[in-house]
Amino acid sequence: MTTYAALLRGINVGGARKLPMAELRALMEELGHLGVRTHLQSGQAVFTVGRGDEDSLAAGLAEAIEGRFGFAVDVIVRDHAYLKAIVDACPFPAAALEARQLHVTYLSAPVEEERYADVDRAAHLPEEFRFGDRALYLYAPDGLGRSRLAVELSRPRRVKGLTATTRNWNTVVKLAELTGS
Repeated sequence: MTTYAALLRGINVGGARKLPMAELRALMEELGHLGVRTHLQSGQAVFTVGRGDEDSLAAGLAEAIEGRFGFAVDVIVRDHAYLKAIVDACPFPAAALEARQLHVTYLSAPVEEERYADVDRAAHLPEEFRFGDRALYLYAPDGLGRSRLAVELSRPRRVKGLTATTRNWNTVVKLAELTGS
């Protein structure tokens, strides 16, 4: 049995694509997932399953959500070992920063750094980003909502062909904890 986190992109934001967490938990249980728990209202679920891989679990959940709720949702599924490794590999001094200043964008596949070669890093200072394993770490001292770098990093030409979803540092840490217990 392996414990995973499912990261859903763009649900329950601004009144659109409403997906109540109780209904998400019920749907996941119908799919055979065990010990389903949700975290916050913004699309994180932790579950245990004995079979499958991250990609097939994500595709199955996305298909079930669209079938039940009538809208498409991008889903990324990652196991505890990956989530813990993301926390451990943080290139920024996470303990010294506020959670709103540090974010991780989880990606569905490894990213080619060449996609970001034209980003003028100096023009965005003090904001910074670093690459991780299927992830981008973003330091945005004024928060994600005011980050010009976040906008630059999410341009369609950069993320074309990828599913990407961003979480603040508190959520990143919490998901690693929840999947480890």
